[in-house]
Amino acid sequence: MVNLQRVAQEIKSVGLYDLVLQDVQRYAGKQRVSEEEILALLEKHPQLLQDYMQINVEYNLSNIHLEDIKTEDLKDDCKAKAEQINKNFALLKDLEKYTLDFEQSATLVIIFSIEFFVLFSVQYFIVLLNLKDWQWWIYTLFASSVAIAYWYGKKESKIYAKNKKIYDRVYEETLSLLDTLEQEGCIKKEDLLVWECEEHV
Repeated sequence: MVNLQRVAQEIKSVGLYDLVLQDVQRYAGKQRVSEEEILALLEKHPQLLQDYMQINVEYNLSNIHLEDIKTEDLKDDCKAKAEQINKNFALLKDLEKYTLDFEQSATLVIIFSIEFFVLFSVQYFIVLLNLKDWQWWIYTLFASSVAIAYWYGKKESKIYAKNKKIYDRVYEETLSLLDTLEQEGCIKKEDLLVWECEEHV
C-alpha cells in the first residue's frame, strides 16, 4: 500500500528523509540521483524502504498511501467490500505505531527518561539535602521504580507484539480485498494513490 513513486519523490526532495537520501547516494556512488535511480535502488536494497517507513511511523505519518474508496456509486456487492477496506485503512493507520520494534519506540524512551529523572532525584535527596540516614530507604524506592519500569516495559512489549500481529493480518486481508475489487472492475488501485503528504506540503 506504499506508493513507490511517491517514496522516491519524497526521498529526493523532502528534508525529513535526508538520512535515507544519503544511503541512496552512497549506494548509487554519486550525489545527484534521479527518481528512477531511487526506485531501482529501493528494489535492490529493501532496507531503504524500511528506513523510509520507519521515519514515517516515528513522525506519525502514514505508510498507507491510498485514500478511502468512495462508495456512493458502487454496487451492493462492491460497496460492502469497499466499506470493509475503508474500515481496515482506519485500523491500519491506528496500529501503524506498533510496526516499530519496541526497542525503537517512543514508549521505551519515555521509560528510560523517567528512570533517569528518578536516579537524579535520588542523588539530589541524598547528597544535597543531606539525607544519608534515609539513603537505604531512598535507594529501595529507586530499586522499586526500576522494577516497576521493567514490568511496564515487558507489558508494553507484549502489547506491541500483539498489535503488530493484528496489523499484519489486517494488512494482508486488505490487500486481498483490494485485488478482488480491482478484478471485479469496482475500482482501480491507481485512482486511490495519494501522491503527496499534507504534512510535507
